[in-house]
This record gives sequence, structure tokens and C-alpha cells, in this order.
Amino acid sequence: MTLTEPHPIDAPGTAESEWRSWRLLHELPVLDVDGWSSLAVVAAHPDDEVLGVGGLLAMAAAAGTRIRLVAVTDGEASHPGLDQTGADELAECRAAETVTALAELGAPVEIVRLRMPDTGLARRTGELRDRLTELVAGFGVCLAPWDGDLHADHEAAGRAAAGACAAAGVDLLSYPIWTWHWAHPRDSRVPWDRAVRVPLSADARQRKQVAIDCFTSQLRPRSTTRPAVLPPEVVAHFIRDQEVLIS
Repeated sequence: MTLTEPHPIDAPGTAESEWRSWRLLHELPVLDVDGWSSLAVVAAHPDDEVLGVGGLLAMAAAAGTRIRLVAVTDGEASHPGLDQTGADELAECRAAETVTALAELGAPVEIVRLRMPDTGLARRTGELRDRLTELVAGFGVCLAPWDGDLHADHEAAGRAAAGACAAAGVDLLSYPIWTWHWAHPRDSRVPWDRAVRVPLSADARQRKQVAIDCFTSQLRPRSTTRPAVLPPEVVAHFIRDQEVLIS
């Protein structure tokens, strides 16, 4: 990437219609999530967990699975240009949106807020790994952002989760977020050979859609000149009848 090229996340993305028409996406191996007794979820920012695995969380909650969400940052940097008071208010707004969204999923989730700096995780990966090692210990499975997602915070959270799960002896599965924007079907940068899918029930899909709608701070334009963080064409990637994880 040259200095004149935009970051892949800022460039025009792949239309959801391209993903939906890609046959392989519907032929990935199905992950058996039945019988999961406990589940830890790592989210770099509020809404990551709902976008990436909200449907799975809804089904796990319905099955009585114990769920802990580790909210690494409060997402206070999603609206650049805010002063400290504005950033603090945004952080509390986004945390409240998470609580509301998880309730819509029907998930009685324990939330642990680490309040680490939004956009600053790459410098604190070791610290985050140590915190996560304590927080995921004893859980059967951990879901975390994919460390190849091309978002610095997502990648740092993914690396930290991988180290934590290795230390704690917990199985790790990774969920992509921005990958659906910058990647394309058959993209060699994505390890499709390690990808699995989780078909969603009709109830889980409906709950996930309602939960996504709770993140109004991300769905509304940030200003008259800055679009929403999650415009409709991005949200479209997350209202499918399945979710994809990388093992």
C-alpha cells in the first residue's frame, strides 16, 4: 500500500451481494455449538460482539450457557474531535448500548469493562494478554476478534486472546468484522481453510437485528461531514442467516 492509497477499511468495500452469491460461504463446515456450558467473548469495542457473534450468543443464552463478555475498550474514539468530556460521555453511551443490545439477545451476560484506550491496544498487547488470561480461565470456549482483521485494535485483541487462551488452556475461535468490508470471495489473505459457520435460528437472527439497532451512536452520521461508522452497506454483512468463525 502506498502513501496515497487509503487504508482498506476506509476504501470502498465489497458488496454484501458478492458474499451471498459466493457458494463456498454456504458450504463451510458447520460448527457444533451444542453442549457449550460456558463461553467467554472478547470485544475490542462495544458492538463487536453483537456484529460478529450476536446470533451465536442468542442461541447460547437460550441453551443456558454461562457467558462472560470482556469489553476491552469503551469505543470512545469512534467520533474523532471530541474533547475529554465528550469522549467520556460517548464511552458511557456505548457501554449502555451494549447492555441494551445484550438484553435484546436474551443473554444474561456478565460484562467486564477493562477501559483500555480505544485505538491504543497495539501498545498494550502484553498487558491485555495477562488480563485476559485471568478472565478466560475456566471457560470452555473463547470468541475473540480475528487477528488478521486489518483493524489495529481488533488485531491486538486477537493476538492477546490467542496468548491468553494458550496459557489458560481454553479453545479459541476468532470472528472477523472488517474483513467482510475489505476482503472479497476467494481472498487469499483470509484462511478459508480454517473457517467454519454457525447457522442461525430464525429467533437468533431476529434478536441479532434488534440488538444491532441498539447501537445508535454507530448507526447515525457522526456529523454533517462524517458518515456513520456502520452505514447500511456495512451492517448488511452482519444480518445473514449464519456467522463465520476462524479456528
